[in-house]
Amino acid sequence: MLAPALSGFLLGGSLILAIGAQNAFLLRQGLLRQHVFILCLICAGSDAALIALGTAGLGRLIAQSPLLLDVVTLGGAVFLAVYAALALKRAVHPGALKAAGEGGGSLKAAIATCLAFTFLNPHVYLDTVLLVGGLSAAHQGAARLAFAGGAMAASFVWFFGLGYGARLLQPLFARPSAWRVLDLIIALVMAALSLSLVARFVAGHG
Repeated sequence: MLAPALSGFLLGGSLILAIGAQNAFLLRQGLLRQHVFILCLICAGSDAALIALGTAGLGRLIAQSPLLLDVVTLGGAVFLAVYAALALKRAVHPGALKAAGEGGGSLKAAIATCLAFTFLNPHVYLDTVLLVGGLSAAHQGAARLAFAGGAMAASFVWFFGLGYGARLLQPLFARPSAWRVLDLIIALVMAALSLSLVARFVAGHG
């Protein structure tokens, strides 16, 4: 079960590391030390729920159709390749991360802002429900659960690490060079995952 869990962890981690409004907002709250635990829990829990939805529903649907599995496999390969290219582009032209959002203050306002950043972002559905959920169909039984669990674990590790490690990261990620290194790592991981999906497709039609 280690291999599918690690595969899910790497996929989930690669998708979630991109600089975005949600990550920037959580970083800001972490720097301010305001409502960090509940906001991290919302971000990670939302990802976990969407991954579970995709794995339980869409995964079964795709598993029953070889054609759909081929479409998701190739679509996932293209999607990851595009993400890799975008990460590489960011690495070539890096910028320091600026915390977004005005959710500081009351817990209610912070939760509302966090939920907006989470569920009003169309990419979250593409990443968790469609991509992670769809690719989980390549695994069966306990292996599929391990794959989904790995992807969920990546969300919890990232969000809680970002929220509570924000003060340590502030001096580092104020420099564009730090984001260049991170985006290069993201690009390499996503490119490797994309190539692995292509290889799986070729092997299945060999």
